Amino acid sequence: MERRSFLKMSAAVTAAATITGCNKSASEANVVPPPITPTDEVINWSACLVNCGSNCPIKVFSKDGVITRIETDHETTDEYGVNQQVRACARGRSLRQRTYATDRLRSPMKRVGKRGEAKFIPITWEQAYSEIGSKLQSIKENYGPESILMHYGSGAFYGFASNNATWDRLLNLNGGFLKYHWDYSLAGAYPAAIASYGDQYDCMFGTSLREIANSDLFIGFGFNPNEIRMSGSGEGYDFIKQLKNNKKNIKVWMIDPRYTDSMRGNEDEWLAIRPGTDAALIEAIIYQMINSGWVDQNAKAFLDKYAVGYDKASLVNTKASVALNSDSFIASHAQYIDPEQNYHDYIMGQGAFELAGAKTPKWAAGVCGIPPYKIEQLATAIMAAEAPYISAGIGISRHANGDQSTRAVYTLCIMTGKIGRAGVNSGAMPSNYGFRVATMPTGTNPVDVTIPVFTWSDAVVRGKEFTGTTDGVRFTASYSQERVDNNPATLSTNIKAIINSAGNALVNQHSDSNGTAQILQNESNCELIIVNDCWMTPSAKFADYLLPSTTWLESVDYADDSYASGEAAFATFMSSSLTPLGESQSMYDICSGIAKAMGCGAEFTEGLTGLQWCEKLYKETKSMNPDVDMPDTYEEAQKIGVIRKPYITASVIAFESYIQDPVANPRPTISGKFEIYSLSIARKAATWTLPDGDVLTPLPQYVVTWEGYQDQEAIDAGYPLQLCGHHTKGRTHSSYHNVAWLREAVEDAVWMNPNDASTRGLSDGDIVHVYNERGTIELPVKVTPRVIPGVCSLGQGAWYKPDPSGKVGPSGHVVDIGGCINTLTKYHPSPDSKGNPQHTNRVQVVKA
Repeated sequence: MERRSFLKMSAAVTAAATITGCNKSASEANVVPPPITPTDEVINWSACLVNCGSNCPIKVFSKDGVITRIETDHETTDEYGVNQQVRACARGRSLRQRTYATDRLRSPMKRVGKRGEAKFIPITWEQAYSEIGSKLQSIKENYGPESILMHYGSGAFYGFASNNATWDRLLNLNGGFLKYHWDYSLAGAYPAAIASYGDQYDCMFGTSLREIANSDLFIGFGFNPNEIRMSGSGEGYDFIKQLKNNKKNIKVWMIDPRYTDSMRGNEDEWLAIRPGTDAALIEAIIYQMINSGWVDQNAKAFLDKYAVGYDKASLVNTKASVALNSDSFIASHAQYIDPEQNYHDYIMGQGAFELAGAKTPKWAAGVCGIPPYKIEQLATAIMAAEAPYISAGIGISRHANGDQSTRAVYTLCIMTGKIGRAGVNSGAMPSNYGFRVATMPTGTNPVDVTIPVFTWSDAVVRGKEFTGTTDGVRFTASYSQERVDNNPATLSTNIKAIINSAGNALVNQHSDSNGTAQILQNESNCELIIVNDCWMTPSAKFADYLLPSTTWLESVDYADDSYASGEAAFATFMSSSLTPLGESQSMYDICSGIAKAMGCGAEFTEGLTGLQWCEKLYKETKSMNPDVDMPDTYEEAQKIGVIRKPYITASVIAFESYIQDPVANPRPTISGKFEIYSLSIARKAATWTLPDGDVLTPLPQYVVTWEGYQDQEAIDAGYPLQLCGHHTKGRTHSSYHNVAWLREAVEDAVWMNPNDASTRGLSDGDIVHVYNERGTIELPVKVTPRVIPGVCSLGQGAWYKPDPSGKVGPSGHVVDIGGCINTLTKYHPSPDSKGNPQHTNRVQVVKA
């Protein structure tokens, strides 16, 4: 309901109640009449499909092909863990506004101005198909298929007809394309998981949140599901429910620079830490565990059996056993193992680390800002806990030293000696239940190398220089990073064409938005940019061709429950009675048209329409889920809308099988064990070429980085404040930024502590300039004690918008009045993953 209608109705109801209340009893006066449901509306099921991790079902009411209202899942009795409703959050409930936003793309368009000016003319679909098909074929012939990048995009996280797999299929029919590895969210967490546990997905599949019921201590490092995953199916709901289910008087410690909505009274302790210093805090905790004798008495046997690198003897033994391995690649790592570089000596300031000193609480307090007595209290709580559930939020991995901070959390879990027990986590994100669905076959890509997802803008300029040991190029055939650490993989060309589909990382979500815009504006760098989206995003403004997609609510498709839906497992089989806005088409139909123009239309469609593909893949989905009561046909499933998987009572307990039988279930690390000292990173440190100042270390050490807390050069340059990004309830990354309702509900403002605001003469609500050498953003300031002194925090994802009048800010750049945090973020890939360190920034704030 529109707000003005609601207010008018409320006033009328209030007046009626007042009038009738004069003549009736109070109980009669307060009876609310039942709502009148229009009888001429059509109902369809769709879903909210942004990358929050929960693809919540949406009930769409429409009339004459136009949405009249939106509801969500109210189909069950809502018994948690038995038959719960998968309720969408405010974002999903605003989909009518998003579908009919004024910046919807309505027709295919071609650029006529400079890139970034957003000057386009409408063209026909036939012209778009013909010209795009011809250009893709030409670029492939001139530069090779490696020159065509399928860009990162997570704005459509689901099924078939509007999924980026359709573009992959098309490009493979054109001879292949350049893919990326990692992603913007977890680029630092993946290599941390590989280094510690052996598999990149070990950062995503830890112990189920339901095991909180069996824990006596919860510790969250940047753990904030109640703002990120806040739906009725998400981890935020599970987190709150399981805390209430706990019977062990669980204590909750939350570690974050900002007091988040995941705390809001759920926590017993908030440790307000400086951004990027989690590893320093953890080192001091482990110092207490070692110095007190607790490790020797309680964890040493565990470490000797299941882990590598705690002490010198461990590394001596590992060096000998690895050297004798029958696999020559594994055996070659022995030469890089240095037993003097063991973790015990590093923490205690002994041996090779004597000059560096011990990692005491006093030392850590000077770095992370947490008082020594609080560090000691947390260490005591960990040592006393029988079942500590420790989890690292993804946000801590998005710092300049994020892989090291994440490895430190994993190491803390290993040092407890309790991994594999009920109620104990490995430090990873929680495992989730799930409903598997069949996906669009994409064919074979003959391009055998990939680049780190974050390095694409550099590859536009100097891709020919990219190698495995300088820029992280790797072979697609290998899923184990250890197998390609010292690889000969290279990139043979600069990137010459970019397809950006359902994504805003072309400019908005990438570092240094101003600098990235300059790279894209140079047409001699990248010759073709295609953007396939629903809205005129900041990235869409840099397109040569704009291809308008139908939205989810306008699509016939299906969706799984994504990767963070918690205890619920469901799939939504989508139908639509809507008239697509303008000339928008599904991604499948768009790619079909281009394929036909390229002469491979029959191979692309295999003679099937989009609906027929859905029917085909539905049959595969049904066979994949024999434990689910699914109807025989896709059409019947669409009528039901939401199909739920039976709930399970068993939990996932991280590495339970390895702990029970480490010989039968070795870890896929070089040593076959948990690695506190990473053998693969030891090899990287010896063989990779790094930029000046970058550090690779086999131990999970706190590393001083550019623009971190201890970057004195940045402070001296006039940027005294650390600026850290956070997720808000009003967006998922940059999705939903163009919904005015959500901008009212969640204000875009830079959070600042009252102490810092006072010294700058700032009051709550003042318009400020936040700036550094890369740019200036303009937005309100929110003065609040919910962020620590010396730190500002800003909701990431606001849309980059240089002032149309050309107003220049303190940095000397045109002011970004959209307030995009990445306008201020340095492009500097992190040393190991070559990932995005977008929470590491130094800035100054002044009144605008």
